[in-house]
Amino acid sequence: MKRATVHDVARQAGVSLATVDRVLNNRPGVRQGTIDKVESAIAQIGFRRDLSASLLARSRAIHVHFVMPMGSNQFMKGLAGAIEIHAVEAAAERMQISTHFVRAFDSAALAAALEALSPENCDCAIVVATDDAGARAAVNAAAGRGIAIMTLVSDLPGTARRQFIGIDNRAAGRTAAGLMGRFCGGTCKIGLIAGSLDLADHRDRYEGFREIANAEFPHLQLIGPEEGFDEAGMTEAAVSRLVAAHGDLAGLYSMGAGNAGLIAALEASGRAGDLRVIAHELTQSTRTALKSGVMDVVIDQNPDGEIRAAIAAARQIALGGDAGFSGAPIEIGIFLRDNLR
Repeated sequence: MKRATVHDVARQAGVSLATVDRVLNNRPGVRQGTIDKVESAIAQIGFRRDLSASLLARSRAIHVHFVMPMGSNQFMKGLAGAIEIHAVEAAAERMQISTHFVRAFDSAALAAALEALSPENCDCAIVVATDDAGARAAVNAAAGRGIAIMTLVSDLPGTARRQFIGIDNRAAGRTAAGLMGRFCGGTCKIGLIAGSLDLADHRDRYEGFREIANAEFPHLQLIGPEEGFDEAGMTEAAVSRLVAAHGDLAGLYSMGAGNAGLIAALEASGRAGDLRVIAHELTQSTRTALKSGVMDVVIDQNPDGEIRAAIAAARQIALGGDAGFSGAPIEIGIFLRDNLR
Protein backbone atom coordinates (compact mmCIF):
# COMPACT_ATOMS: atom_id res chain seq x y z
CA MET A 1 0.00 0.00 0.00
CA LYS A 2 1.13 3.54 -0.77
CA ARG A 3 2.30 5.52 2.26
CA ALA A 4 -0.20 8.20 3.31
CA THR A 5 1.04 11.78 2.81
CA VAL A 6 0.12 15.22 4.13
CA HIS A 7 -1.79 15.74 0.87
CA ASP A 8 -3.98 12.76 1.76
CA VAL A 9 -4.55 14.19 5.26
CA ALA A 10 -5.55 17.58 3.85
CA ARG A 11 -7.91 15.95 1.34
CA GLN A 12 -9.51 13.71 3.99
CA ALA A 13 -9.96 16.59 6.46
CA GLY A 14 -11.07 19.09 3.82
CA VAL A 15 -8.45 21.67 4.81
CA SER A 16 -5.36 23.24 3.25
CA LEU A 17 -1.83 21.87 3.41
CA ALA A 18 -0.85 24.92 5.47
CA THR A 19 -3.47 24.04 8.08
CA VAL A 20 -2.22 20.44 8.28
CA ASP A 21 1.30 21.76 8.77
CA ARG A 22 0.17 24.05 11.60
CA VAL A 23 -1.58 21.17 13.38
CA LEU A 24 1.34 18.76 12.94
CA ASN A 25 3.77 21.32 14.35
CA ASN A 26 1.50 22.55 17.17
CA ARG A 27 1.48 26.12 15.80
CA PRO A 28 -1.14 28.61 17.01
CA GLY A 29 -3.99 30.03 14.95
CA VAL A 30 -6.01 26.85 14.32
CA ARG A 31 -9.48 26.39 15.80
CA GLN A 32 -10.05 23.32 17.97
CA GLY A 33 -12.71 22.02 15.59
CA THR A 34 -10.23 22.11 12.71
CA ILE A 35 -7.55 20.41 14.85
CA ASP A 36 -10.05 17.64 15.63
CA LYS A 37 -10.81 17.18 11.90
CA VAL A 38 -7.11 16.90 11.03
CA GLU A 39 -6.40 14.47 13.87
CA SER A 40 -9.40 12.38 12.86
CA ALA A 41 -8.14 12.26 9.26
CA ILE A 42 -4.67 11.21 10.46
CA ALA A 43 -6.19 8.33 12.41
CA GLN A 44 -8.50 7.25 9.57
CA ILE A 45 -5.83 6.99 6.88
CA GLY A 46 -2.98 5.84 9.14
CA PHE A 47 -0.69 8.78 8.40
CA ARG A 48 2.77 8.67 10.03
CA ARG A 49 5.27 11.51 9.77
CA ASP A 50 8.54 10.95 7.97
CA LEU A 51 10.83 12.28 10.71
CA SER A 52 13.90 12.37 8.47
CA ALA A 53 12.10 14.58 5.95
CA SER A 54 10.76 16.75 8.77
CA LEU A 55 14.27 17.26 10.09
CA LEU A 56 15.49 18.38 6.68
CA ALA A 57 12.57 20.80 6.37
CA ARG A 58 13.29 22.57 9.67
CA SER A 59 14.99 25.94 9.58
CA ARG A 60 17.11 25.08 12.65
CA ALA A 61 18.41 22.09 14.55
CA ILE A 62 16.54 20.35 17.35
CA HIS A 63 17.90 21.33 20.77
CA VAL A 64 17.72 18.71 23.52
CA HIS A 65 18.98 19.38 27.07
CA PHE A 66 19.61 16.69 29.67
CA VAL A 67 19.59 17.76 33.34
CA MET A 68 21.47 15.13 35.34
CA PRO A 69 22.64 14.75 38.95
CA MET A 70 26.36 15.03 39.63
CA GLY A 71 28.24 12.97 42.20
CA SER A 72 29.79 9.53 42.60
CA ASN A 73 26.78 7.59 41.29
CA GLN A 74 28.32 5.13 38.82
CA PHE A 75 25.03 4.50 37.04
CA MET A 76 24.52 8.22 36.38
CA LYS A 77 28.08 8.42 35.08
CA GLY A 78 27.18 5.59 32.69
CA LEU A 79 24.15 7.56 31.50
CA ALA A 80 26.31 10.66 30.99
CA GLY A 81 28.78 8.63 28.95
CA ALA A 82 25.97 7.29 26.78
CA ILE A 83 24.72 10.86 26.19
CA GLU A 84 28.16 11.89 24.95
CA ILE A 85 28.27 8.99 22.49
CA HIS A 86 24.77 9.51 21.11
CA ALA A 87 25.19 13.30 20.94
CA VAL A 88 27.86 12.79 18.29
CA GLU A 89 25.55 10.54 16.27
CA ALA A 90 22.58 12.90 16.69
CA ALA A 91 24.59 15.88 15.43
CA ALA A 92 24.60 14.29 11.99
CA GLU A 93 20.78 14.42 12.10
CA ARG A 94 20.67 18.13 13.01
CA MET A 95 20.13 17.53 16.72
CA GLN A 96 22.17 19.46 19.27
CA ILE A 97 22.37 17.68 22.63
CA SER A 98 23.83 19.20 25.78
CA THR A 99 24.02 18.10 29.42
CA HIS A 100 23.72 20.26 32.52
CA PHE A 101 24.75 18.72 35.85
CA VAL A 102 23.12 19.75 39.12
CA ARG A 103 23.66 18.63 42.69
CA ALA A 104 21.82 15.38 43.43
CA PHE A 105 18.58 15.66 45.43
CA ASP A 106 18.59 19.46 44.99
CA SER A 107 15.25 20.60 43.57
CA ALA A 108 16.27 24.27 43.69
CA ALA A 109 19.25 23.53 41.42
CA LEU A 110 16.97 21.60 39.05
CA ALA A 111 14.53 24.53 38.99
CA ALA A 112 17.36 26.98 38.20
CA ALA A 113 18.56 24.79 35.33
CA LEU A 114 15.08 24.61 33.83
CA GLU A 115 14.45 28.34 34.32
CA ALA A 116 17.47 29.05 32.11
CA LEU A 117 15.77 27.28 29.20
CA SER A 118 13.27 28.76 26.78
CA PRO A 119 11.36 27.44 23.75
CA GLU A 120 13.88 29.34 21.59
CA ASN A 121 16.89 27.36 22.87
CA CYS A 122 15.27 24.10 23.96
CA ASP A 123 12.84 21.81 22.13
CA CYS A 124 12.90 19.18 24.86
CA ALA A 125 14.43 18.89 28.34
CA ILE A 126 15.08 15.43 29.78
CA VAL A 127 15.45 15.39 33.56
CA VAL A 128 16.39 13.01 36.35
CA ALA A 129 14.65 14.37 39.45
CA THR A 130 13.48 13.58 42.95
CA ASP A 131 9.74 13.35 43.46
CA ASP A 132 9.11 16.36 45.68
CA ALA A 133 7.13 19.59 45.54
CA GLY A 134 10.06 21.65 44.27
CA ALA A 135 10.84 19.34 41.36
CA ARG A 136 7.17 19.04 40.43
CA ALA A 137 6.74 22.81 40.43
CA ALA A 138 9.87 23.27 38.31
CA VAL A 139 8.70 20.75 35.71
CA ASN A 140 5.21 22.24 35.55
CA ALA A 141 6.60 25.78 35.24
CA ALA A 142 8.92 24.81 32.38
CA ALA A 143 6.09 23.02 30.59
CA GLY A 144 3.92 26.10 31.08
CA ARG A 145 6.54 28.16 29.22
CA GLY A 146 6.25 25.81 26.25
CA ILE A 147 9.20 23.47 26.91
CA ALA A 148 8.53 19.77 26.41
CA ILE A 149 9.75 17.84 29.48
CA MET A 150 10.53 14.14 29.74
CA THR A 151 11.55 12.28 32.87
CA LEU A 152 14.37 9.75 32.78
CA VAL A 153 15.00 6.79 35.13
CA SER A 154 12.65 8.12 37.83
CA ASP A 155 9.21 9.46 36.96
CA LEU A 156 7.13 12.41 38.15
CA PRO A 157 3.60 11.13 37.53
CA GLY A 158 0.84 13.69 37.64
CA THR A 159 3.05 16.54 36.39
CA ALA A 160 3.04 18.16 32.95
CA ARG A 161 5.93 15.97 31.77
CA ARG A 162 5.27 14.55 28.31
CA GLN A 163 6.78 11.10 28.70
CA PHE A 164 8.76 8.83 31.03
CA ILE A 165 11.76 6.85 29.79
CA GLY A 166 12.81 3.97 32.03
CA ILE A 167 11.98 0.52 33.30
CA ASP A 168 8.92 -0.56 35.27
CA ASN A 169 10.49 -0.09 38.69
CA ARG A 170 7.69 -1.76 40.61
CA ALA A 171 8.21 -4.84 38.43
CA ALA A 172 11.96 -4.65 39.18
CA GLY A 173 11.23 -4.71 42.91
CA ARG A 174 8.82 -7.61 42.48
CA THR A 175 11.51 -9.48 40.55
CA ALA A 176 14.03 -8.91 43.33
CA ALA A 177 11.60 -10.21 45.95
CA GLY A 178 10.81 -13.29 43.89
CA LEU A 179 14.49 -14.12 43.62
CA MET A 180 15.27 -13.38 47.28
CA GLY A 181 12.34 -15.49 48.45
CA ARG A 182 13.69 -18.46 46.53
CA PHE A 183 17.25 -17.90 47.75
CA CYS A 184 16.32 -17.79 51.44
CA GLY A 185 14.41 -20.64 53.08
CA GLY A 186 12.94 -20.51 56.57
CA THR A 187 12.53 -17.33 58.59
CA CYS A 188 15.08 -14.86 57.19
CA LYS A 189 15.89 -11.24 57.87
CA ILE A 190 16.40 -9.18 54.70
CA GLY A 191 17.97 -5.74 54.97
CA LEU A 192 16.73 -3.05 52.57
CA ILE A 193 18.90 -0.18 51.31
CA ALA A 194 17.43 2.67 49.23
CA GLY A 195 19.12 5.71 47.75
CA SER A 196 16.18 7.84 48.83
CA LEU A 197 12.46 7.19 49.06
CA ASP A 198 12.04 10.70 47.61
CA LEU A 199 13.03 9.08 44.30
CA ALA A 200 9.99 7.57 42.63
CA ASP A 201 12.00 4.70 41.15
CA HIS A 202 13.39 3.64 44.54
CA ARG A 203 9.99 4.01 46.16
CA ASP A 204 8.39 1.87 43.43
CA ARG A 205 11.07 -0.81 43.83
CA TYR A 206 10.48 -0.88 47.58
CA GLU A 207 6.72 -1.17 47.16
CA GLY A 208 7.09 -3.92 44.55
CA PHE A 209 9.54 -5.86 46.74
CA ARG A 210 7.33 -5.57 49.81
CA GLU A 211 4.23 -6.57 47.85
CA ILE A 212 5.68 -9.89 46.67
CA ALA A 213 7.54 -10.60 49.91
CA ASN A 214 4.37 -10.20 51.98
CA ALA A 215 2.13 -12.09 49.57
CA GLU A 216 4.35 -14.99 48.51
CA PHE A 217 7.26 -15.21 50.96
CA PRO A 218 5.94 -14.39 54.44
CA HIS A 219 9.04 -16.05 55.94
CA LEU A 220 11.05 -12.98 54.87
CA GLN A 221 11.33 -10.38 57.63
CA LEU A 222 12.09 -7.02 56.04
CA ILE A 223 14.42 -4.65 57.90
CA GLY A 224 14.55 -1.02 56.81
CA PRO A 225 14.86 0.56 54.35
CA GLU A 226 17.95 2.53 55.29
CA GLU A 227 18.84 5.42 52.94
CA GLY A 228 22.31 5.86 51.45
CA PHE A 229 21.47 8.76 49.08
CA ASP A 230 23.27 6.99 46.20
CA GLU A 231 26.69 7.89 47.69
CA ALA A 232 29.26 5.19 48.44
CA GLY A 233 30.21 6.55 51.88
CA MET A 234 26.64 6.98 53.12
CA THR A 235 25.63 3.59 51.71
CA GLU A 236 28.59 1.95 53.45
CA ALA A 237 27.48 3.49 56.75
CA ALA A 238 23.88 2.35 56.23
CA VAL A 239 24.90 -1.24 55.45
CA SER A 240 27.33 -1.29 58.39
CA ARG A 241 24.50 -0.26 60.74
CA LEU A 242 22.23 -3.00 59.43
CA VAL A 243 24.86 -5.72 59.67
CA ALA A 244 25.92 -4.65 63.17
CA ALA A 245 22.35 -4.47 64.47
CA HIS A 246 21.24 -7.78 62.96
CA GLY A 247 23.86 -10.51 63.26
CA ASP A 248 21.38 -13.00 61.80
CA LEU A 249 20.80 -10.98 58.61
CA ALA A 250 20.41 -13.40 55.69
CA GLY A 251 20.21 -11.04 52.71
CA LEU A 252 20.38 -7.50 51.38
CA TYR A 253 18.39 -5.78 48.65
CA SER A 254 19.98 -2.54 47.42
CA MET A 255 17.46 -0.44 45.47
CA GLY A 256 19.79 2.39 44.47
CA ALA A 257 23.38 3.28 43.71
CA GLY A 258 26.34 3.61 46.09
CA ASN A 259 27.00 -0.10 45.81
CA ALA A 260 30.76 0.33 46.11
CA GLY A 261 30.00 1.33 49.71
CA LEU A 262 27.79 -1.72 50.22
CA ILE A 263 30.62 -3.98 49.05
CA ALA A 264 33.12 -2.22 51.33
CA ALA A 265 30.80 -2.63 54.34
CA LEU A 266 30.33 -6.35 53.73
CA GLU A 267 34.06 -6.91 53.31
CA ALA A 268 34.83 -4.95 56.49
CA SER A 269 32.25 -6.92 58.48
CA GLY A 270 33.43 -10.31 57.22
CA ARG A 271 29.99 -11.02 55.75
CA ALA A 272 31.04 -10.74 52.08
CA GLY A 273 29.86 -13.87 50.29
CA ASP A 274 27.83 -14.92 53.34
CA LEU A 275 24.68 -12.86 52.63
CA ARG A 276 22.44 -13.20 49.59
CA VAL A 277 22.71 -9.81 47.87
CA ILE A 278 20.57 -8.37 45.06
CA ALA A 279 21.42 -4.92 43.69
CA HIS A 280 20.67 -2.63 40.74
CA GLU A 281 22.71 -1.46 37.74
CA LEU A 282 25.60 -3.29 36.11
CA THR A 283 28.56 -1.01 36.89
CA GLN A 284 32.22 -1.83 37.37
CA SER A 285 31.64 -2.29 41.11
CA THR A 286 28.64 -4.60 40.79
CA ARG A 287 30.25 -6.54 37.96
CA THR A 288 33.30 -7.21 40.14
CA ALA A 289 31.04 -8.16 43.06
CA LEU A 290 29.17 -10.67 40.90
CA LYS A 291 32.41 -12.27 39.77
CA SER A 292 33.71 -12.56 43.34
CA GLY A 293 30.46 -13.87 44.81
CA VAL A 294 29.77 -10.83 47.00
CA MET A 295 26.58 -10.22 44.98
CA ASP A 296 24.21 -12.83 43.64
CA VAL A 297 22.07 -10.86 41.17
CA VAL A 298 22.23 -7.45 39.51
CA ILE A 299 19.06 -6.01 37.94
CA ASP A 300 20.06 -3.71 35.09
CA GLN A 301 18.16 -1.10 33.05
CA ASN A 302 20.57 -0.61 30.13
CA PRO A 303 21.64 3.07 30.25
CA ASP A 304 22.64 3.09 26.58
CA GLY A 305 19.18 1.87 25.57
CA GLU A 306 17.52 4.48 27.79
CA ILE A 307 19.47 7.35 26.25
CA ARG A 308 18.77 6.08 22.73
CA ALA A 309 15.04 5.89 23.53
CA ALA A 310 15.05 9.33 25.15
CA ILE A 311 16.66 10.97 22.13
CA ALA A 312 14.24 9.23 19.76
CA ALA A 313 11.27 10.41 21.83
CA ALA A 314 12.65 13.97 21.98
CA ARG A 315 13.04 13.99 18.20
CA GLN A 316 9.44 12.92 17.70
CA ILE A 317 8.11 15.47 20.21
CA ALA A 318 10.04 18.27 18.49
CA LEU A 319 8.77 17.26 15.08
CA GLY A 320 5.10 16.98 15.86
CA GLY A 321 4.08 15.78 19.26
CA ASP A 322 4.51 12.57 21.23
CA ALA A 323 1.25 10.85 20.36
CA GLY A 324 1.90 7.32 19.24
CA PHE A 325 5.59 7.24 20.14
CA SER A 326 6.59 3.68 19.32
CA GLY A 327 9.98 3.30 20.98
CA ALA A 328 10.70 -0.13 22.40
CA PRO A 329 10.20 -0.39 26.19
CA ILE A 330 13.26 -0.49 28.40
CA GLU A 331 13.55 -4.11 29.41
CA ILE A 332 14.85 -5.30 32.77
CA GLY A 333 18.11 -7.25 32.54
CA ILE A 334 18.99 -9.88 35.15
CA PHE A 335 22.67 -10.69 35.54
CA LEU A 336 24.40 -13.38 37.53
CA ARG A 337 28.07 -14.32 37.58
CA ASP A 338 27.35 -16.94 34.89
CA ASN A 339 25.82 -14.67 32.24
CA LEU A 340 27.89 -11.47 32.49
CA ARG A 341 28.23 -9.89 29.06
